[in-house]
Amino acid sequence: MLPAHEKDLSLEISMLKPPWILIACLLLATPATSDAEDWPHWRGLHRNATIKEPSHFKGGNWPPAAPIWSIQAGAGGSGVIVIGNRLYTMGWKDGQDQVLCIDTATGKTIWKQSYPCPAYGRESEGDKGIYSGPSSCPSYDSQTGYLYTLSTDGDLRCWDTAEQGRKVWSLNLYDTYQVPKRPKVGRRSSDYGYTTAPLLQGETVIVEVGDNEGNLMGFSKKTGRQLWVSESTDPAGHTGGIAPIVVEGIPCVAVLTIRNLLVARIDRGHEGKTVAEFPWVTDFANNIATPAVLKNSIIITSEYNQYATTRIDVTLSGMKQVWKQPYASGVCPPVIYNGHVYWCWRGVYCLNFETGKPVWRGGVFGDTASCIVTSDGRLVIWGRRGDLVLAETADRSPKKYTELARQKDLMENDAWPHIVLSGGRLYCKDRDGNMKCFTVKP
Repeated sequence: MLPAHEKDLSLEISMLKPPWILIACLLLATPATSDAEDWPHWRGLHRNATIKEPSHFKGGNWPPAAPIWSIQAGAGGSGVIVIGNRLYTMGWKDGQDQVLCIDTATGKTIWKQSYPCPAYGRESEGDKGIYSGPSSCPSYDSQTGYLYTLSTDGDLRCWDTAEQGRKVWSLNLYDTYQVPKRPKVGRRSSDYGYTTAPLLQGETVIVEVGDNEGNLMGFSKKTGRQLWVSESTDPAGHTGGIAPIVVEGIPCVAVLTIRNLLVARIDRGHEGKTVAEFPWVTDFANNIATPAVLKNSIIITSEYNQYATTRIDVTLSGMKQVWKQPYASGVCPPVIYNGHVYWCWRGVYCLNFETGKPVWRGGVFGDTASCIVTSDGRLVIWGRRGDLVLAETADRSPKKYTELARQKDLMENDAWPHIVLSGGRLYCKDRDGNMKCFTVKP
């Protein structure tokens, strides 16, 4: 099925003279690069920050030149997603959230939709000096061409990308469910509003609402009607996303609530039923790093009072802690790749997935960072205030951290939004909404 933004083009092609039909259809069906991969939601196509695209590194400078375009998208930590030649993201400006559709080749705005929204959630408390605007990453549905966004103030909205972002439906989680302020956990209270990306599964959009009716809720993708609520009534955490996981053949999801690692079923007739919970409370509710999943194993990590990374294995009978190590990520989600676990937080870490034992650590970074692993076994790291780094994984450098290239201080502020590589282009954004696009494919 063609993405919605290409439907009009396919109709035009159908009107062409017969000799050109086959050529035009082939051009439309062929990606811009043979190794290009869409990035339709949080953490990429496979939801694990590993991509089937190489780094395109051939030695020398990387990226090889200045950005091909730069734009201002509005304040916020919201990441970007990429569908073909369209990029979608969110930002806050002048009392409004704005949802943007950008041409990936030029950086020009194709369409923009906006709505009134405070810079912080209505129950916000703490750390206003280091964030503002939307934090949640948009999600794209290839079946309908609909885009789903969630504001820090609980505005869950569905947009039709084929109709210049026409609003399909919307609801506000605070208004609809009277969601209370997050409780104090640890040394002080903290509430950053809604941060977790909507998760699309089948005909449902799953959201961590954190209400006393249910932590997770499923809504109809087409209408926004509530379909189910979870057994767990934990308040919402501050994590970036919900992770799909299959447990003994049963489709489930994993999420860090304010108090637990929760695994819940999402199969028909059992939606929201708790499979297991693992206690995991972090001071200030700062359990930010998204859980990483491989088969029935989950890696979670937090700083502060936890200051640890642990592997949890899940069955329908419960959870088992396989290992726990005194190494932490404050923000960056772990990436599992070829028997190793990677993340960047003040430095780049590599642990053995089976045992948790450290393999190596290196590099100099700050608290803000994200990383992805490319198909040629390299780490793309985005951190501090715009440090863009390419490093080897343990597949290529098994004994030590090896840095191949570094561009420093590309931005003016923290690199909260996560790095994206799609179709040979790198998309880099800071929390003020400054975005730069680099071409890494010759």
